[in-house]
Amino acid sequence: MAHTVLGAKQVSKRFGALAVLDRVDFHVQEGEAIGIVGPNGAGKTTLMNVLSGTLTPSDGHVELLGEDVTASSAADRCHRGLSKTHQIPLPFLGMTVFENIYVAASHGAALTGEASYELTYESLKLCGMLPIANRKAETIGLLDRKRLELARALATRPKILLLDEIGGGLTDGETSELVETIRELRRRGISIVWIEHIVHVLLQVVERLICMDAGRIIADGEPMAVMKDKAVVEAYLGRTPE
Repeated sequence: MAHTVLGAKQVSKRFGALAVLDRVDFHVQEGEAIGIVGPNGAGKTTLMNVLSGTLTPSDGHVELLGEDVTASSAADRCHRGLSKTHQIPLPFLGMTVFENIYVAASHGAALTGEASYELTYESLKLCGMLPIANRKAETIGLLDRKRLELARALATRPKILLLDEIGGGLTDGETSELVETIRELRRRGISIVWIEHIVHVLLQVVERLICMDAGRIIADGEPMAVMKDKAVVEAYLGRTPE
């Protein structure tokens, strides 16, 4: 029986008078792959930041692997098995691709010596980055920067991986390469929560789809059923389906 590995309980987030999240309930099961969609300003990235520990909720609780981590830092959550990629890649400049991932293995996974090297190598190989391992991070293109984000996250040995628009700005062919890598992560038992505007890409990986609008979850279920949901169509198109 699958266990809940990540959850938000009645989570709200306000910036002054602006409510960006409004009593969100959200749970991820072990090995599950979930896609999150919604119009701009729906609160998707804010939810991811609250789950990862980058933001503290105004109300509610976040649980990770059965423990309340609401007050825990992003670094602590990473050590517990939660990792997140950034929407805009943020490599460590002045360092090689290998060094970027080695830092994640050493600090995120808290490994040393040969174990850290082996995890770095495995992450590079899985993300197809061995040929450019010795290049400086600032010299690589967008697809490789996205791969680097993914490889660094993997080098922390995550149980749950949060992906924030990792396909953004890529061609269909480049996105397909990332999809294959993410499918392999699923086969390894890593739970995935993925925000993406390119819905057809999500549908190649996820078994559950959540739609957000105005800080709330308005639909949650089987992907095609969610995309046909009246509230979802209205959120995207501003009208009801004929």
